[in-house]
Amino acid sequence: MSPTRKTTNDDPAARIAELRAILHQANAAYYQDAAPTIADSEYDALLAELAKLEDQHPEHDDPNSPTKRVGGEPIEGFETKPHALPMLSIDNTYNEDELAEWHARVLKALKIDPDDAASDLFRAEAPAFVCDPKIDGVAISLRYEQGTLVQALTRGNGEEGDEVSHAVRTIRALPLQLDAGGVPSVPEVLEVRGEVFIPNSVFAAINAQREADGDELFMNPRNTCAGTLKQLDPKVAASRDLRFIAHGRGVVSDASFATGHGEFAERLADLGFPTSPHSTRAGSLDEILAAVRHFAEARLTLDYATDGMVVRVDSFDQQAQLGTTSKSPRWIIAYKYPAERQRTVLDAVDWQVGKTGKITPRAVMQPVLIAGTTVRHATLHNFGRVRDLPTDRVGERADLRVGDTVIVEKAGEIIPQVVQVVIGERAGNAEPIVAPGECPVCGGPVEVEPEEAADDPTLETARRCINPECPAQVREKLVWFVGRKQMDIDGLGEQTIDVIRVTEDIPLRQFADIFALGEHKERLTELDRMGEKKVENLLVGIESAKSRGMARVLAGMGIRHVGATTARQLARAFPSIDALLAAERWQLMPMAVNRMSQVRRTELTGSAELIADAVETGLGEGTADVVYAYLHSDAARQAFADLAAAGVDLTSQDYVKPGAPGEARSPVSGKKIVITGTLETTDRTALTERLESLGAKVSGSVSKNTDVLIAGAKAGSKLAKAEALGVEVWDEARLIAELGDV
Repeated sequence: MSPTRKTTNDDPAARIAELRAILHQANAAYYQDAAPTIADSEYDALLAELAKLEDQHPEHDDPNSPTKRVGGEPIEGFETKPHALPMLSIDNTYNEDELAEWHARVLKALKIDPDDAASDLFRAEAPAFVCDPKIDGVAISLRYEQGTLVQALTRGNGEEGDEVSHAVRTIRALPLQLDAGGVPSVPEVLEVRGEVFIPNSVFAAINAQREADGDELFMNPRNTCAGTLKQLDPKVAASRDLRFIAHGRGVVSDASFATGHGEFAERLADLGFPTSPHSTRAGSLDEILAAVRHFAEARLTLDYATDGMVVRVDSFDQQAQLGTTSKSPRWIIAYKYPAERQRTVLDAVDWQVGKTGKITPRAVMQPVLIAGTTVRHATLHNFGRVRDLPTDRVGERADLRVGDTVIVEKAGEIIPQVVQVVIGERAGNAEPIVAPGECPVCGGPVEVEPEEAADDPTLETARRCINPECPAQVREKLVWFVGRKQMDIDGLGEQTIDVIRVTEDIPLRQFADIFALGEHKERLTELDRMGEKKVENLLVGIESAKSRGMARVLAGMGIRHVGATTARQLARAFPSIDALLAAERWQLMPMAVNRMSQVRRTELTGSAELIADAVETGLGEGTADVVYAYLHSDAARQAFADLAAAGVDLTSQDYVKPGAPGEARSPVSGKKIVITGTLETTDRTALTERLESLGAKVSGSVSKNTDVLIAGAKAGSKLAKAEALGVEVWDEARLIAELGDV
């Protein structure tokens, strides 16, 4: 039948089924077989017809329809679900000797003597191995029931992951419906595990478009892929051309489907799953090493990031015989390639000033190609490191100088760093690097940490500009303030801030200026890469940010030692910024020191009634002094006053009055709590915030220090471990009884 010809009857259900079948086949032909059967224009026309019919007949909705490839409606939030089989981590090895030791352990566990390699018995019982590229992406477990994709979970903590089916369904190369009547036959339950990733070329195109739109650039493909899967709107995932390669299995209801990993991969390929073309079978250690060495060069030609080779025993029976440790299977190991290193020459050192005033040295080098990208800059961390780097001479260290030949690598194949000075090639005119005695941006005074570094510069861990009005600090603080985990102002990223700041007639020098941008709406629309729609969205985001509350404001101000957790603890302890500013220094101390201060103050005043209850602020004895000094600086007081005048809410949304039910009398106050399973009355994020607001500490893993495990439906190994350790377990009914409505 021609794809465009309708069925003989005008039954919408029949036409919908027909169109879905045609489009599923076209997707498979294009993405899996690289042999298109219909033109793009014809495909688009059929897809549009299907979308129209589905809109007219919602009773025929199907989450696996080809129309979902372009993204459906946004979801409201993520649901965490247990894995039917845990997604265990894989042990790593970093050299061939360790790989050989693993191979020997496998043979010994299987009771195979390598000295009998020439015997027929050895050849019959010796394990075969499969070597697969280790793709640097996001691990996903896909569950098919009766051939239909019903669930896609991230790896999460290995025992449970987030449901991301809405995003995974947009991966065009991934089959959403398996041919249950085909060959091979599809098990009733088939869990396929693999890696979702963004190709390097696609990532480059995404960043090029973001740059053209004036948006912040993404850091690397892996983080972008992970963030894409966690977008609530599937249209975002559809726009980023995610890819998938299968590399393992979870639950498979039919044991005869495959007897080993190699056969399993072949069956998946027959069903339309993308599998690695670089997978290699090996019958001996020598063949394993040959595969590892060959792929070390081949990986550099691929359009996606890899960081190793996964070697596993092929036979599922032998895998079962080898078993697992508490963390990892014994039958599999990941050989990690060393970070690629290259030689280049240091041309100069830049000094960058961050939001807390920290001055960080950055190497400027002659361009060099590392792991597929051109590198010219690398972090030097701090001046102490500049004065004390390893050299090419064993056991010898030296300072770094401009003009030196250096060895550069990408840490985790992402962040370039100088790891070695080639001291044997140092030129006589190489220039020592002098740390700035004043701020390189504002010329303000500099503070060196620790103080002992004045006598021995190799001890230096930080050098800071202590001028709060430093333009570099102001810029970095603004970028931090608007970030997602702080004030979360969408549309006001790093590049947009820079565009506005170079405009003399729109002030953007302090936090409060952000909330006055609406006064410059017309001027904003005239700026490069802005436009009316973008400005409108920006102003909506700014208005919403006014109500974030005290904890978000504190977390966003770039105060040393005050991150999101400490900011929330301060917001629990004090009802408003005014109350925080009115607190005495000792009230910010950690609880033990705080109580000691109460004793001393009682001795001095003769009255314990004058002493407020101790509170837990999350600060240490030394860090509390730093935070107190900042809060009582003229700059901080002015910043708070300006924010209040701009209409920003500086009251706490997390405050718990001392002695109130939410604090001392809370049944979870001071307890370490773990949550597992699926809850019907609340989601995990909301429950975590509620528990923390009541004084609990929520952890992700069960240990002997856990006080309570909250177990929802389908609780897995965490529940078993809690019971074995004698940890108190609450079901959802007990949780509601203890806390009320959750």
